[in-house]
Amino acid sequence: MGFSTKIQLIKRKSSEQWYVNLPSAVAQAMEFDKGEIVEWIVEDKYKMTLKRDKPKVSENKKKTTKKPD
Repeated sequence: MGFSTKIQLIKRKSSEQWYVNLPSAVAQAMEFDKGEIVEWIVEDKYKMTLKRDKPKVSENKKKTTKKPD
């Protein structure tokens, strides 16, 4: 299922900023955290990929400890 979103542009005297907002449903499905770092990879003129900087460690995953030999 796809989600449409609008590209926003803010022009200032000496610069401009472009914004793409993620719909809440997408952010929740991806389990993003506030302040998480992501990277945009431009595949071609019509496609870019959003990649997480580091894999998210599952909170449900138990830490295993090695027993001394």
